[in-house]
Amino acid sequence: MASNAGKNPNDLSRRQLFLGGAVAGVGAVAAVAADHALNAAPIVPGAAAPLNGTVTIPFHGAHQSGIDSPPTAHATFIALDLREGIGREELQAMMRLLSDDAARLAQGVNPLADTEPELSLVPARLTITFGFGPRLVDRAGTDRAPRSWLRPLPAFKVDRLEQAWSDGDLLLQVTSDDPVTVAHATRMLLKDARRFATVRWTQKGFRRAHGSEATGTTMRNLFGQIDGTTNPKLGTADLESVVWIDDKSWLAGGTSMVMRRIDMNVDKWDRLDRPGRELAVGRRLDNGAPLTGTREQDEPDFNHTTTVGFPTIPEFSHIRRARSDATHERIFRRSYNYDDALSDPSMISNTGLVFISFQADIDTQFVPIQRRLDDLDLLNEWTAPVGSAVFAIPPGCEKGGYIGETLLA
Repeated sequence: MASNAGKNPNDLSRRQLFLGGAVAGVGAVAAVAADHALNAAPIVPGAAAPLNGTVTIPFHGAHQSGIDSPPTAHATFIALDLREGIGREELQAMMRLLSDDAARLAQGVNPLADTEPELSLVPARLTITFGFGPRLVDRAGTDRAPRSWLRPLPAFKVDRLEQAWSDGDLLLQVTSDDPVTVAHATRMLLKDARRFATVRWTQKGFRRAHGSEATGTTMRNLFGQIDGTTNPKLGTADLESVVWIDDKSWLAGGTSMVMRRIDMNVDKWDRLDRPGRELAVGRRLDNGAPLTGTREQDEPDFNHTTTVGFPTIPEFSHIRRARSDATHERIFRRSYNYDDALSDPSMISNTGLVFISFQADIDTQFVPIQRRLDDLDLLNEWTAPVGSAVFAIPPGCEKGGYIGETLLA
């Protein structure tokens, strides 16, 4: 039997854990297959025209994946609550297991305890991202205090928050173009974590299917609006300045994450005519152009007036409330739609947005924007935040390391 024990001192204890515990009862054949997976070669996309299912996104690196990589079609977000008695040593063990399996899954290699290994072979741009809530950082038991922003957001008038969708100690963000891959990866990660934590909530989201639109097309939400036009562009210094934390703390190379579950009353939205919808947003619905422009990326002219002297882009419009003269008040959006089972038989939809934003500092970048939206945004007539959570996203790790090492090591 092949062995990697000489390559990584952590492999032996990990193999003993799984072959002596999690794989117990599966049988010797499954155990041998799991051990052989250690030496499996990662899937490499073909040079000609590879299937999207074989395309991989690296797990290891300076930053975690799933943030500045192109968005995928499907996502599952899971918040976990730590069990009582879980301290720094247990957190180290948990993050080693999770990081190791996430790295394997991202390359199309089945984890050691995978009893359905064929389901791991189609990564389809799988990314797995971990976030730490305030209580996990406290449990680390170090003198590295959490950032001032690592706490629940301030209360806003528009909030209708439910605990069923809020807070959490550890976040798992799993995204891929294949929903089977997302489901399988999620199950593998929860098997790793169940000794240490319990599930608090699960949220699923989607975008257009891979290949249905040109790469780089801005997503639409289920109001039909183009959503995220002003995002910093991938691969630019602009995005780096907005997203990544650049200091000497344990979060250097990481970022902060805001999650807001936003209920969208599409039944009520249906009763609003198209001109009213465009005034509420401040953009044309067909191509996302500001009401003073013709193309999506045109800069809005907030001083422009109609023939009778009213602002062409109203003060109450979403685009106007989200804009600031302060250049640092910017975020990087990475949101997904949801369309869940009906909770009320009189409804015809249970629809909304799993709003995600990444920024270096929540207090100085996200909160001022949200306060302006809270004060006057007309879209508040049709939307309501029902869930809210804040997470610190640690930097990435190299092979042999694990996510959270800068905090826990």
